[in-house]
Amino acid sequence: MSFDGSTIHELTYELNEELSGCKINKIAQPESEELLLTIKGNGKTNMLLISSNASLPLIYLTENKKESPITAPNFCMVLRKYIANGLIKSVTQVDFERVIKIEIEHLDELKDLSTKYIYVEIMGKHSNIIFTDSDNVIIDAIKHISHATSSVREVLPGREYFIPTQEDKINPISISKYEFIEAIDKPLSVGKAIYTSLIGISPFIAVNMCDQAGIDADMSTESLSDEDFERLGDTFTIYMDKMRENNYSPNIILLNGEPKDYASVELKGYDTIKKYDDMSALLQDYYSERNRITNIKQRSADIRKIVQIHIERAAKKLDIQKKQLDDTSKADKFQLYGELLMTYGQNLPAGEKEITVNNYYTNEDVKIRLDPTLSGIENAKKYYNKYNKLKRTKDALVPQIEQTKESLEHLKTIEDSIMLCENEADLKGVKDELIEYGYIKKGHGKKKSVKSKPLHFVTEDGYHIYVGKNNLQNDELTFKFANGNDWWFHSKKIHGSHVIAKVKDNEELPDHIFEIAANVAAYYSSGRESNKVEIDYVEKKHVKKPNTAVPGYVIYYTNYSMVATPSLDGVTKV
Repeated sequence: MSFDGSTIHELTYELNEELSGCKINKIAQPESEELLLTIKGNGKTNMLLISSNASLPLIYLTENKKESPITAPNFCMVLRKYIANGLIKSVTQVDFERVIKIEIEHLDELKDLSTKYIYVEIMGKHSNIIFTDSDNVIIDAIKHISHATSSVREVLPGREYFIPTQEDKINPISISKYEFIEAIDKPLSVGKAIYTSLIGISPFIAVNMCDQAGIDADMSTESLSDEDFERLGDTFTIYMDKMRENNYSPNIILLNGEPKDYASVELKGYDTIKKYDDMSALLQDYYSERNRITNIKQRSADIRKIVQIHIERAAKKLDIQKKQLDDTSKADKFQLYGELLMTYGQNLPAGEKEITVNNYYTNEDVKIRLDPTLSGIENAKKYYNKYNKLKRTKDALVPQIEQTKESLEHLKTIEDSIMLCENEADLKGVKDELIEYGYIKKGHGKKKSVKSKPLHFVTEDGYHIYVGKNNLQNDELTFKFANGNDWWFHSKKIHGSHVIAKVKDNEELPDHIFEIAANVAAYYSSGRESNKVEIDYVEKKHVKKPNTAVPGYVIYYTNYSMVATPSLDGVTKV
């Protein structure tokens, strides 16, 4: 994640523009390491969320309110005492560090104007929110750090506030192209040389600078030519000029539809990005989406485990059944032995251990082992009994194997459905299917019914494409939602969602919509990681469902096929 110096640079610029001259109306501490400031001015009310949580430090304007504890924590009470109704004078970045300085003007006990500072340090596990007076003497901090915890500095009331210096690192905003080149000319990989030499530059941004300069970030700086250094210096200059001019293009980089990273300037080389007008909106969306994905993955873990257990059981059961079926291959041999003994064993005396007879079907001699305690006819009956037993076993196993195969495939489609879950309603749809087929027991009591909806996309020219997230939804989408002349898409011979492309006023779909819908079907299939996926497509009226089929299973005969590339290009999620 790129909560680095450039992100802080843009964020402080935007916060200063939005909050400078505004009054702090409310101060709350919803969590032990989190502040929520309600700020009024310029005809509007803003809420500034600040978190020093080691796993997720952040600061941005938000629209989401949070409940506060009945008794405010000490740090919150200190802030209320000093800066309640205070005026924000400025929001600035300290050098190019991941530190934000909020200057606040307020009236002290004697009604004289006084200045205080809030320092927000976004530094991973070392993150903190520190409150100081005008001389940078610490009044309080949301986290107290003693010498027992850190030998670098104490963060305690009465101590002087300072930022630990980063040795051998320079502020990139204040250097020239050739100072940059000189700074990174050290025996390291190019990417590492950049982010270890410059303050506030993350590895992600360093690698992207290299990509834009056409240089492999993993190669050594010692292998760079003068021309390589020049290109890299030019790329750095362009990047930093945008910072100096406050020329930002905040965007989120998406991978498989999920937020992977973000940056304050538009980065090249990424197929899918989502652009924003301001960094606060980006951060709010990014972290809420990441939290949503994390929560869904955590909540779906139990369901995923249940499905995996049943898949393993079904796979083992299938292996056993196949082995048993292989054993029935001896049935024809036992039938032949019985028939030959009925022919040649009429006068065979008891006590014989084997007999060699002619197989009149192949005109070859066959050696048959005998039970010496039985006569020839009794041995023939014994072989017939073995044949009949294996034949009954085979007759029973064949449909059982087909049923186990169907169950295994059904479970695998459910496993794929879990990956498409976006919310509680989607998880409930998967759970309902597992309950319906007896894989988990139905719970007691009534729970609020939440309806899960298919994924809905629209193309630039207004065509609507729908994607089922689970088997029950696939059936509903195909057989209840789609019209007969809508087009149905599905990955060929592999698991995948049902995809419906809606026609407009009974008109034919344009060729490019077929390609887009096929790409979407490939994307929502088990072949997503492949470059090419074969897709079947047909008018929905030609898709049928057998009466006893499991959810999601359909048959069709009159269809077309095309090779598609897994992609969501050309569609926007509604």
